[in-house]
Amino acid sequence: MSADDLGQALSSLFVVALVAALAPLVVGVLARLRVPQVVVLIVGGVLIGPQVLGWAEPASIELVTNVGLGFLFLLAGYELNLTLFRQKAGWLALVGWAVSVVLALAVVGLLEAAGLVRAFVPVALALTTTAMGTLLPILRDNDMLGGLFGRYVLAAGAVGEFLPVVAIAIFLGANGKFFGLISLCAVGVLALLLTLAPRLVPGRVAQIVREGQQATAQTTLRWTLVLLLLLLVVANDFGLDVVFGAFLAGVVLRRWAPGDVHVLEEKLDAVGYGFFIPVFFVASGMGLDLRSIVEAPGRLILFFVLLLVVRGLPTLLLYRTALPLPQRVELVFLAATALPLLVALSAIGLATGVMLPENAAALVGAGVLSVLVFPAAAVAIHRRLTRSQGGLSAVHPEGPPD
Repeated sequence: MSADDLGQALSSLFVVALVAALAPLVVGVLARLRVPQVVVLIVGGVLIGPQVLGWAEPASIELVTNVGLGFLFLLAGYELNLTLFRQKAGWLALVGWAVSVVLALAVVGLLEAAGLVRAFVPVALALTTTAMGTLLPILRDNDMLGGLFGRYVLAAGAVGEFLPVVAIAIFLGANGKFFGLISLCAVGVLALLLTLAPRLVPGRVAQIVREGQQATAQTTLRWTLVLLLLLLVVANDFGLDVVFGAFLAGVVLRRWAPGDVHVLEEKLDAVGYGFFIPVFFVASGMGLDLRSIVEAPGRLILFFVLLLVVRGLPTLLLYRTALPLPQRVELVFLAATALPLLVALSAIGLATGVMLPENAAALVGAGVLSVLVFPAAAVAIHRRLTRSQGGLSAVHPEGPPD
């Protein structure tokens, strides 16, 4: 890297870090409006990006952005308890995603027939995604992850985040479907082997790791970062999106997190939400193609509505025996929230030349709009339920048993 390139990267990173530092202050000032911090980060990225003020260049901080994306999905995978898929929450999440796939295929088929879509598969997959990693900080800040409802949200979010990544690897991999399937299996087997690794660690080594977790060695945090970067590297080498490796890293970490798990979670939150994840959100705003959106705003609105219809609305019917109507509406908005995978799918479509630039911009713009609108609507419903008649417990104490 030349001195000029290094200077550009440091300058961009400084401006991005400044936006990240200012975001909580802006949220505090706008407390009455209850604007999610994610929204402020994305809007800040738009403002400092090359299409508005031009203070920062997304390409110069691409590595840090990808690590931020990795942290986002690491924490999403860590939140997922695989036992959910032996319960009603998991089965409903899988059925709900399958219904969304069928709806997406039908809708995108009509759009393709009308000449509005050239890339059938990436657009259809985009409509089935859920941005669980993006939602996590919002759900945590508003105490929406506890109880029965939290289990349904986590299951639906995990399925809507993980299965589209699997489909991307198989159907949109650069080396063909067969190689994509083999790659998925290979990385999956590696992740499975890593879950067994703690059993092979000698007792003395395990003791050193535990003793160093609070010292300057920070052993548990360092090994967590090694795990994340290992699976990111392996996924990239196999032609898979970094999202896949990061999500698996979170699942593996939940199985073998050493020492004081609560302390480790606090450290991961500090490193992830303190720096890397905000950088990803700001960079997402910087990369938004405003010109294409302005030239074809109808496409953005169309995809925004389709996210709600295809991914969100099936939950109203499928969860009718599991959740009361207000919580089903909450789940509709949360399931329809999408962004990181829309960015990835748009990039793939543009790189392969099969996606129209205006559709790529509209998809990402619809994802940004979904993050702006849908979680806010869900939080408003949640707060109204919490305030009325003693909160959620009065509306639906625990729901039907799994």
